[in-house]
Amino acid sequence: MTKKQKKMLARIIIAFAALAALNFIPVTGILRLALYLAVYLLIGYDILKKAGKGILNGRVFDENFLMAIATVGAFALAIYKKSGDYNEAIAVMLFYQVGELFQSYAVGKSRKNISALMDIRPDYANIEKDGSLVKVDPDEVDVGTVIVVQPGEKVPIDGVVVEGESTLNTSALTGESLPRDAHMGDEVISGCINMTGVLKIRTTKAFGESTVSKILELVENSSSRKSRSEDFIAKFARVYTPAVCGSALALAVLPPVVRLIMGLSAEWEIWLYRALTFLVTSCPCALVVSIPLTFFAGIGGASRQGILVKGSNYLETLSRVRTVVFDKTGTLTRGVFEVSGVHHSPLENEKLIEYAALAECASSHPISRSLQKAYGKPIDRSRVTDIEEISGHGVTATVDGVTVAAGNAKLMDKLGIAYQNCHSVGTIIHMAVNGEYAGHIVISDIVKPHSKEAIDALHKAGVTKTVMLTGDAKKVAESVAAELGVDEVHAELLPGDKVNEVEKLLAAQGKGGKLAFVGDGINDAPVLSRADIGVAMGAMGSDAAIEAADVVLMDDEPINIAKAIRISRKCLRIVYQNIAFALAVKFLCLLLVALGAANMWAAIFADVGVMVLAVLNAIRALRE
Repeated sequence: MTKKQKKMLARIIIAFAALAALNFIPVTGILRLALYLAVYLLIGYDILKKAGKGILNGRVFDENFLMAIATVGAFALAIYKKSGDYNEAIAVMLFYQVGELFQSYAVGKSRKNISALMDIRPDYANIEKDGSLVKVDPDEVDVGTVIVVQPGEKVPIDGVVVEGESTLNTSALTGESLPRDAHMGDEVISGCINMTGVLKIRTTKAFGESTVSKILELVENSSSRKSRSEDFIAKFARVYTPAVCGSALALAVLPPVVRLIMGLSAEWEIWLYRALTFLVTSCPCALVVSIPLTFFAGIGGASRQGILVKGSNYLETLSRVRTVVFDKTGTLTRGVFEVSGVHHSPLENEKLIEYAALAECASSHPISRSLQKAYGKPIDRSRVTDIEEISGHGVTATVDGVTVAAGNAKLMDKLGIAYQNCHSVGTIIHMAVNGEYAGHIVISDIVKPHSKEAIDALHKAGVTKTVMLTGDAKKVAESVAAELGVDEVHAELLPGDKVNEVEKLLAAQGKGGKLAFVGDGINDAPVLSRADIGVAMGAMGSDAAIEAADVVLMDDEPINIAKAIRISRKCLRIVYQNIAFALAVKFLCLLLVALGAANMWAAIFADVGVMVLAVLNAIRALRE
């Protein structure tokens, strides 16, 4: 509990004890009134103060005004009737403050998720000067500077490991409990905690552009984007509160006047009491508090899972997604080419890969790099001579005195070497050694481990169509789509073609359904912006994609898209439950009060009880 909450709890306990004691102390008259007023002011002075400020600032019709006028009126009525019963006025204020304390605690619990996220903000960066480490503000570190991160410290700025190896705790960023290893050459993102070894990292971004800054900015700004449900509640409250105040005034005046006209007793006290009870009952606290709290809890719960939602409006849109469109490379696949097979080779696989890696050693093409990675040893260029790159075909070279050719089918045709076709999907590197066919190497973009599970989870979550858009070859795209169970695939697309395909899918979208696009590259930014909701892979995705997206997945795992949809739908279910429950109970109690079938205690339940139940329901959104 905060100091403010503890102070409020103390006031509630003291006021409750004092109210109970006054019912056993035999005092009457002015002294009794003074003692009850003292207890009333103890528990309600802040509400009276807020009501007064609201009136002075032109915001008359709020919950503070309703509580103040109702409880002061109840006191006035008890004084007028000379009943000496001031319990109801104090009890109404007392239970209202209990509800306010409960609400404050619930909001505080929700904010802990955000506060935990804020703990990723680094306080300093270590720079080595004259053999010792100097702590500097991360904002002062230039791009390209080598910083030192010791065990237990946060990585302050995005960069590449240039020395050392360690294990990183990324749970604050991705929600992933398993630590990740970091070695020389690996990219690391800010906000991770270094757990074991000392790392030297060359920064690749300024602190203001680093991952941790982007995350904090997204979360801090998320509350400024309101959902349609929140806008509805705000508009509803502006109309509802003056309406019920007018209705309460009419209830206090019209029935007595009508009775006088009919020649009956006016019964002013009865109708005034009903009007005051009507005001207490009408307070829209449950709606005004629980709806924003539900969205706040949903965003906080999602952030704990490594899913950053930029606003409650996007959370609401996400709940209505029926079509999910994926980019392929880097989204459903790793976006890294790897050797996936060696076929029809009379040589040992390792030897064929060695020949291919050495022959391709002069190239920086991703295919060449994947061969060198598969070889796994330092490249000794002294072993290679007579390298000749044949554009659009491949390369020939002499390796250890042996003539080696590595390339596509066109190269084999050019050299007059018979080859065997490969039925595997990927880039095929045909190999010839000393003019004889030596088999082929298959290089492909590896599917992410959880991609198929992600597609299945989306279908189970109610998504009716999954689509894959890619610039890759049709054969490759169709193979990946079939492997993962994607409903529809469009291949060999340029960035502009992807936008056109999304436009067609949007036009075909059913009423009320929404389309989400999931991508990670800079060329995905236009499509992310055009979709009803854009989802970016945040850990390794481009800054442009993250900027254009509405939802960012911090661990690059597509399985979290279904999780985000489940969170959003649970959040919206809770919102609708609270709206329906609060309004139903509220209007029923208002009717019963107007008819004289409910007293001030029923009003307390309608106001505070419904608010407590709605808030309890709202904080369920903290968990998936």
